[in-house]
Amino acid sequence: MKMTTPKKLYYSIGEVAKMFGVNTSLIRFWEKEFAKWIKPHRSKSGSRYYTQEEIQGIKTIYQLVKIEGYTLQGAKEALDAARRRQQEQEEVVKVLKKAKATLQSILDEDKNNHTIN
Repeated sequence: MKMTTPKKLYYSIGEVAKMFGVNTSLIRFWEKEFAKWIKPHRSKSGSRYYTQEEIQGIKTIYQLVKIEGYTLQGAKEALDAARRRQQEQEEVVKVLKKAKATLQSILDEDKNNHTIN
C-alpha cells in the first residue's frame, strides 16, 4: 500500500485512489458497500471530497479486504464489531470519569472538614 498522505482538509477521489494504488471505481464501489463508514462530502457539481477521517475508514477497509483477505461481509462485520468496542470503551471512560469526580468531591469534602476542625 502506497499511503502517502499530504495534509489537506479535503482530497479528491483521484487523490484518494492514488494513495492506495487503486482505481477510482473501487473507491466508489467501497463507498456504496460501506456507506455506514464512508460518507464523502460532495461539491455542488457532485464531485466527491474525502476528509482524513474518511480516508482512515478507507484505509481500514483496504487493510481488511486487500491485505487480510476479508470478504465484504466479513469486513462489514469486523467494522461493526470495532465500532461496538469503541462505544463500549467510551461508555467505560464516561463511568470512570464520573467515579473520579465523585471520589474527588469526597476527598475535597473530607479536606474541608479537617481544616475546619
